Amino acid sequence: MDIAFRPITRDDFPLIGTWFAEPLVSWWWADDPTLSAVETEYGPVVAGTDPTEVFIVVVNGDAKGLIQRYRFDDEPSYAQELAPAVTVPAQAMSIDYLLADAGSRGKGLGTAMVGTFVERLWADHPDCPCLIVPVHADNRASWRALERCGFTRIAECELEPDNPDHTRHHVIYRLDRPTRDATRALNR
Repeated sequence: MDIAFRPITRDDFPLIGTWFAEPLVSWWWADDPTLSAVETEYGPVVAGTDPTEVFIVVVNGDAKGLIQRYRFDDEPSYAQELAPAVTVPAQAMSIDYLLADAGSRGKGLGTAMVGTFVERLWADHPDCPCLIVPVHADNRASWRALERCGFTRIAECELEPDNPDHTRHHVIYRLDRPTRDATRALNR
């Protein structure tokens, strides 16, 4: 399986809107799927005025989902919301992801997508000490993918949900940057 990530462009906005309208995606992301709303949300990313990095996940040549990464230093209000439950170190990052292709779910693609993306993140951001990823507690598929990629649950807390129909109950996962010795052992 060949997994690649390419930065989003405005040409992707109609596709992203279609994904946001997909029932399971809309259940967890609850983003407005209209083209104008996608432009409002992701136009600044494409223009370079929002430091969030957003990518289309391409699997064997086909667009299958979206994944993004951002520094908590660029989102101080989010870091403050997490502060009662976890300490967010300087330069720590987080990721959000969605697998839009319903036919690809439940087959390990989400885990492969996250794992491959995390490896790229470590290479692209050598100053990032760890990843901290809050996930709604009911989104078992999402947090299980994180666990399969080596993330550890470090806390549970109440956070504002992406979907107003959800409870505030979230679980928080952390993955520390591998040490050189651990990386060397994995590559043997």
